[in-house]
Amino acid sequence: MQRRYLSLAAVGLSTAMTLTLSACGSGSGDGGDVTLKLVAADYGDNASNSSKHYWDKLRRAFEAENPGIKVDVEVYSWKDVDKKVEDMVKAGQAPDMAQIGAYADYAAQGKLYSADQILSIPVQADFQPSLASAGEYQRRQYGMPFGASTRRLFYNKKLFAQAGITDTPESWEDIARDAARLKAKGVKMPYALPLGPEETQAETLLWMLSGGGNYTDSIGKYTIDSPENVKTFEWVKKELVGKGLTGVAPAKLNRQEAFDAFAAGDVGMLNGHPTLMKQAEDKGIDYGTVDLPGVNGKAKSTMGVTDWMMAFKKNGHRDQVGKFLDYVYNEKNVLTFSGDYGLLPVTVSASQAMAADNKYAKLHSFLKQLGGAEFYPADKISWPLVSKTIKAKMGGAVGPNGNPAGVLADIQNMADEKDNTGK
Repeated sequence: MQRRYLSLAAVGLSTAMTLTLSACGSGSGDGGDVTLKLVAADYGDNASNSSKHYWDKLRRAFEAENPGIKVDVEVYSWKDVDKKVEDMVKAGQAPDMAQIGAYADYAAQGKLYSADQILSIPVQADFQPSLASAGEYQRRQYGMPFGASTRRLFYNKKLFAQAGITDTPESWEDIARDAARLKAKGVKMPYALPLGPEETQAETLLWMLSGGGNYTDSIGKYTIDSPENVKTFEWVKKELVGKGLTGVAPAKLNRQEAFDAFAAGDVGMLNGHPTLMKQAEDKGIDYGTVDLPGVNGKAKSTMGVTDWMMAFKKNGHRDQVGKFLDYVYNEKNVLTFSGDYGLLPVTVSASQAMAADNKYAKLHSFLKQLGGAEFYPADKISWPLVSKTIKAKMGGAVGPNGNPAGVLADIQNMADEKDNTGK
């Protein structure tokens, strides 16, 4: 994102005017009334707080200010929405916009408008820099971040007190020691390690980061079987799983099940995102959160996650899509959505507003981490397959008969082959 800021500053007014015209120039959908189609994911967990309510309110307000543009919004659960968009695109019926989990494959196929083709310059420049960079494919932004979160270690204060634990964990040694004390007091899951198929790629990345590794290096090359990552999962296998400190076999525990168990008072520690706070509070759990523990102290960074808004070229409604997305990303709407669903704002202006408002105090520790967070390599078209493979294999890798080094090497080889062939 810094590259973009520097280039805009350097080229002067004439280029800035050109970019503005590019963002707002004529699209083939000009003239007459236009109905835009948006397919979006549901961030609610029941009908009463479905994202449909948010979009309906926003849509009505936008349409009142923009006669001639209607917006039809369809909201689907996270387990269905990506496949729904995929099927629409394959059938030649791509929506004007989709708010889903990945963008790179569509960008690689040339199906998307880039952000600078549809957004006004102030709106595009307002994205959090780390999120805007994560939305780039071949150094151009196609994925517009929508809803972000970071991860922290949650712990149950009551269970810690009962086990005589007075300090919060800062290192792997602390985690193993505290988990052993919790186990001795009969806690069902001293350290919940969800490596089941639901969200294995997240827990895997968190442990990679805590051990000084990552999925990729600074130039985007996969480093899945790096020495740091191998050491990390060999430690997890021996010191946590092998000593019975996870309570449940990691391969059989999904993230939501781990969250539910924490809210039921059965988990001592686990990695979680902001939505776990409300779930725990609703069940009366007294919890605390700390920075991600690392191999020899606090980890240098944590994981960040963002979902993506993208604009398809298929229907040619560039002008109208640009107007709508400029409205979607204004400070008020971004802050409202983030606050409603316990997420972090994806824009600088809304982040500053959240940081200055004590109403959002419980999110502040997560918000402070966002600028330095590490993200999935969503710009790689190989990532969906790599992620799917990680979900299938990493739970077993740390099990009794697991081989972390071998599994990581297998995934690395598959990832490299996918990158090299581009298929």
